Amino acid sequence: MNTLALGLDRTRIELRMYSREKEAVFFGFLFPILLLTLFSVIFSSQFEGAGGGMTAARFFLPGMVAAGVLLTSFQTMALSVASERDDGSLKRLRATPMPPAAYFLGKVGLVAVTSVVQLVVLLLVARFAFDVELPSSADRWALLAGVFSLGLFGGTVLGIAYSSLSTARAIGAVVIGPQLVLQFISGVYIAFSDVPPWLQQVAALFPLKWIAQGMRAVFLPDALAQAEMAGSWEQGRTLLVLAAWAVGGLVLCVMTFRWFKRGTV
Repeated sequence: MNTLALGLDRTRIELRMYSREKEAVFFGFLFPILLLTLFSVIFSSQFEGAGGGMTAARFFLPGMVAAGVLLTSFQTMALSVASERDDGSLKRLRATPMPPAAYFLGKVGLVAVTSVVQLVVLLLVARFAFDVELPSSADRWALLAGVFSLGLFGGTVLGIAYSSLSTARAIGAVVIGPQLVLQFISGVYIAFSDVPPWLQQVAALFPLKWIAQGMRAVFLPDALAQAEMAGSWEQGRTLLVLAAWAVGGLVLCVMTFRWFKRGTV
């Protein structure tokens, strides 16, 4: 209970520090919301007369939710942990009586709070600004909860593990470059059916493709499932793949995490 209480305190500290980093708040929290708004306005004319209640906002919403999961978990953790390691913050925390578990609980709490708030804002913008019809069945909301939770946990532990690949000075390029490519080939910004088949196979090796596919299964009509690689939403496989990534990411996190900068003790 003491560790849990310290973890909650650490979560509050992490949220205060995060709110003061304007760049992190914009590119991690507000960016998907801004993109949903822009895409919904810019491409609205291309969906005029489309059947099934399809609009630009409804089409892009799953991708923006998936991108939000990636940005608030993986990107936030990779950048912040690398920075804290290089500036000595982790070294100082390790020398305090605070249990290491409390530090990680604080990171998980930060990701959970920011991601849930971001999801709520995205859904509110889609519903009330662009009249997107949200899911009405319990099974779709359950799928949303499952994909969202597994994606967040996997992104968090993978981001912490990824932070060990580079220094704080270079980690931005190491993180942003590859994840931008993954967003394009995973059906975040363009229709996944428009991605060449060989690139679809590459995207399927990474969790973002499965998060985006799971979100499409939540928000898009069932008729569009035939455009997926397997011709269906593959809800069960999506959850299994994301669970495997979450477990694998946790193992990598435990194996690679370092409290100290390279060359220091």
